[in-house]
Amino acid sequence: MAYSTQPIKLIHLIFGSSAFALLLLLTLGTVLVLWLNADIKTTLSSSDWSIIRFTVSQAIVSATISVLIAIPTARALFFRNFKGRKFILTIMGAPFILPTIVAILGIIAVWGRSGYISEFISNFNINPLNIYGFTGVVLAHVFFNIPLATRFIVQGWAAIPIEHFRLSAQLGINTSGISQHIERPMLKSVIPGIFLIIFLLCISSFAVALALGGGPKATTIELAIYQSLRFDFNFAKAAQLGIIQFSLCAILGIMTVLFSKPVQFSSGLDIKIERWDRTHFRYLLFDIFILTFVCLFLFLPLLSIFIRGIIPIFSLPNTVWIAAFNSILVAIVSSVISVGMAISMSGLIVRVSHKFPITSQTIEIVSFLTLAASPFIIGTGLFILIFPYISPFTIALPITALVNAAMALPFALRMILPAMARAEKNYGKLADSL
Repeated sequence: MAYSTQPIKLIHLIFGSSAFALLLLLTLGTVLVLWLNADIKTTLSSSDWSIIRFTVSQAIVSATISVLIAIPTARALFFRNFKGRKFILTIMGAPFILPTIVAILGIIAVWGRSGYISEFISNFNINPLNIYGFTGVVLAHVFFNIPLATRFIVQGWAAIPIEHFRLSAQLGINTSGISQHIERPMLKSVIPGIFLIIFLLCISSFAVALALGGGPKATTIELAIYQSLRFDFNFAKAAQLGIIQFSLCAILGIMTVLFSKPVQFSSGLDIKIERWDRTHFRYLLFDIFILTFVCLFLFLPLLSIFIRGIIPIFSLPNTVWIAAFNSILVAIVSSVISVGMAISMSGLIVRVSHKFPITSQTIEIVSFLTLAASPFIIGTGLFILIFPYISPFTIALPITALVNAAMALPFALRMILPAMARAEKNYGKLADSL
């Protein structure tokens, strides 16, 4: 990872640039293909603009709530040592990897009009809950994204060396001082990126709005794109909505890069973290409360799904098991491609950041914006590109693996890029001297 006198190696430039070009093809390229094959006279109606406003508002609210809940949850999970801590961190990945429709069924089983919560409050003559519409969409998005935000923020706390907390204890700095000088700089560096990822996931939501939207007033841009392609066969409208969705996310991505404050901690000598300032009973009580609340909120729907699905799973037809095998195969291939792209692009971003910071930031922003690209537009655009040369149905699984890899790239990049940047900062000059 040297950078002082050695030029960027050709192999890193080739692989990183190739991954970046592939992302541009899948995102902007497919939108352009639809636009060129459409009637450009189509204009957006007032209902379309209402859909855009709903999409942006629910994405902002969902991302804000998810991050606000994830901050104390991540702190409690990282600094408290108790039995079941690793199990909770592991299970927290379940909502994100579950099929969206299946997870929504679990949410309805708990929060729906006939769910556990409604049945409980009916004993007090309270009307059943109505989770359809804006409330239901936000509730489902918070359910999916709290674990994601929590795991990313836990990594942020793990990057703070233990020596910082030991020095704070020796100097007698209280909890508010530690929060101001140690924790807040870390949060300012990681929260913008986490908020961006969650916002992109929420703004491109499809299944959640389809199942819990409750009608035309609670429709997302992604659902409108699907309707334009599937029912209206209106390429122009789908392309316009896709461009608007991508532009909104691009603006937020640029703002995130401009206003975020990256903080690079030096490497420490110890990884065991102990907080001498949070031994008071009120801190313990608050951590217990937040962990209990989050665990109940996340695990009750998962438990409902498990109870209802464990017995019928043994009577599934062979076609389901074949589909499951294909899904696993596609997932493995997608993972390998996504990690490879993330490593290549991380290396390129880190290596060019010293001489070409604007180029580095542009590559990073575009890599995150794959989440803003509509899978329906990507699929339709690739179909139009491939159809004249080969039947798209014969290569459906490889194309699916490639698109999934691109969609998973922001998460892999969020994991690999900070670690590679720290390695460059700590050992880059040493590598130059050897």
